Amino acid sequence: MIPSGFPLTRRQQLKSAAVGFGGLAFAALSHQQAAADTGMPLQHHAVQAKRVIFMFMKGGPSQVDTFDYKPQLQKDHGKPLPFEKPRIQFAPTNNLLGSPWRFRPRGESGIPVSELFPHVAECIDDICLLNSCHGTNAAHGGAALKLHTGSDNFVRPSVGAWVSYGLGTENQNLPSFVTICPTLAHGGLNNWGSAFLPAQHQGIPLGVASQPATAANVRYISNDQYSTATQRSQLDLLRQFNAGSEQQLPQESDLEARIRTWELAFRMQSEMPRLQDLSSESESIHKSYGLDEEITADFGRQCLMARRFAEAGVRFIQVTHSDTKVQWDQHGDLRNGHTKNAKEVDKPIAGLLKDLKQRGLLEDTLVVWGGEFGRTPTAQGTSDGRDHNPEGFTMWMAGGGVRGGQRYGATDVYGYYAEQNPMHIHDVHATLLHLMGLNHEQLTYRHAGRDFRLTDVAGKVHPGVFS
Repeated sequence: MIPSGFPLTRRQQLKSAAVGFGGLAFAALSHQQAAADTGMPLQHHAVQAKRVIFMFMKGGPSQVDTFDYKPQLQKDHGKPLPFEKPRIQFAPTNNLLGSPWRFRPRGESGIPVSELFPHVAECIDDICLLNSCHGTNAAHGGAALKLHTGSDNFVRPSVGAWVSYGLGTENQNLPSFVTICPTLAHGGLNNWGSAFLPAQHQGIPLGVASQPATAANVRYISNDQYSTATQRSQLDLLRQFNAGSEQQLPQESDLEARIRTWELAFRMQSEMPRLQDLSSESESIHKSYGLDEEITADFGRQCLMARRFAEAGVRFIQVTHSDTKVQWDQHGDLRNGHTKNAKEVDKPIAGLLKDLKQRGLLEDTLVVWGGEFGRTPTAQGTSDGRDHNPEGFTMWMAGGGVRGGQRYGATDVYGYYAEQNPMHIHDVHATLLHLMGLNHEQLTYRHAGRDFRLTDVAGKVHPGVFS
């Protein structure tokens, strides 16, 4: 307290004024948060995609064996790499290793695709290959967290949580973010968590990667003990009891977040059982996703569930391919490992793309494919393995405002480093958010005294990807 008549020092004047500035900032933040919490979208510009399906290939698929054809690598197979390897490597590697799989031009675009993906190759004219992706971490845990949250060393909200926070939900009876058969390793629940964002924006996990997709469902979705009317009365009474607490807290409290979660769980009873039941789908749909074949049935089920969730209004759906024994992490036995993995996902992915397109959903659904990093074009150990490579790898996007039938960016002649239009993971996130109508620099949340965003203080949008 300053006595009356005493002049204010400059420090005291700034301190007093800061209270007013803080009030203005708080009002703006409260308005933004209230809009997101109530499902009012915060789009910053025209929307191309209304929802995202992200297909995560855990372990790191090899770009030079799938979607990044390198004829010079084939010519120089067995020779030493003619330039320096990265300063930080996960493990030592030897000479250049040409791909054991053939590539050939596919579609009207004539883009070379590996024989590992004959079904996805049929959809290449709808796909934009991002051949110049790169990251900053050569370890699975850090790279997976970077891909999913934008940070490899701190707990941050996942990309799905940011999308949910910015856009809310299209269907009040369903969560805005669902992850099907997620892996519990290398970041685990942090890869679909909400961190400091309001709790209702975290992903709802259906099953886990170590169990078959048939177990990927919401447990206890039906309530045999209480009727719908009784449950509704209980929730109304609970909110009435806590009305005073809500008015005292200017921002959403943990209590409010928990009540919102209970409300959502109650509403999910009306729609989730129907979405989880695939028996209503035709036999031809089951076959197109590979549900009639043992090797494709598991991932095919995930992809079909993803389409059903997208159609029902879920904003962000993630499906994960993560065989606990044979991931995409082929330090050795590359031929057998990548062959098995590709067979499991190739037909289901193509089935999903074709189904979305036939239903008119591909136009406003952004499909994203990729792993946490790629593989080295040099051999590890024997001549049948590749090490981790975050320096240059391939992801791809389709639908949702993306111009298909193109290779965006490029790695060097061997596929080691991103060279042309390099696209950091922050850039991938910025571009994804842009397609969803969100400016990655404006989608922020105030926490611990600073504004946070998915792309931190980096990231740029790559308009060359857009149609």
